[in-house]
Amino acid sequence: MSDPTIAASPLLEVEDLHVGTGTTEILRGIDLVIRSGELHAIMGPNGSGKSTLANVLLGNPEYTVTKGRIAFKGEDVTYLAPDARGKLGMFLAFQDPEEVAGVPVSQFLRQAAAQRRGRDVSVLEIRVQIQEWLDRLGMDRAFGERHLNDGFSGGEKKRNEILQMALLDPELAILDETDSGLDIDGLRVVGKGIEEVRRVRPELGVIVVTHYQRILEDLSPDYVHVLVDGRIVESGGASLAKRLEHEGYDAWRS
Repeated sequence: MSDPTIAASPLLEVEDLHVGTGTTEILRGIDLVIRSGELHAIMGPNGSGKSTLANVLLGNPEYTVTKGRIAFKGEDVTYLAPDARGKLGMFLAFQDPEEVAGVPVSQFLRQAAAQRRGRDVSVLEIRVQIQEWLDRLGMDRAFGERHLNDGFSGGEKKRNEILQMALLDPELAILDETDSGLDIDGLRVVGKGIEEVRRVRPELGVIVVTHYQRILEDLSPDYVHVLVDGRIVESGGASLAKRLEHEGYDAWRS
């Protein structure tokens, strides 16, 4: 469980959030409060709105907020652009990261870190930080010179997202199905990577979006939320995830 002394005021507040695309409503009144240091798991079946929620929190313009509010550190960010949210300290790890041939991981991270920190970041500074985190995450030191996700395996793409999370030092990290496509060993590596970042930065708030309970075996969720048909239908502790693993989602379907 997170340390309640880290912060009493919410890091993220989502109030009665309704979201759609075109004439289709996807999220139908989401309420969610996350404080610094907490790890929340959002679980639900395919089509429940989990990835929509993750994308809307970071301002994906493909979705339209029709009602409700998103506040980060007390500031209304409902209609703020994605890059502005990133500068404020919000981070999204993508379910299927894009491949960018010709751009080394180190170059990408240097540019992203400069945007996040609001200042130039030298080649030496970012190189030292990348090497430090590659060691912490148990990754090959040559990883930083590979082209961004180009030819990466599924596990390497997900570990690269965790590396980005570590280097960019967000205050809130949203991990959209980071466990998808991973075998048991890959899940364990990614889970341990997330926990290592949380160990170094205990104030980090984390939202893990997932179908399955397996990745939560290597994490310690403070809260688990069940999302079905665009609504959070139940919230609880880690035991709720285990219940879902055994019973499925039928009990919560309308």
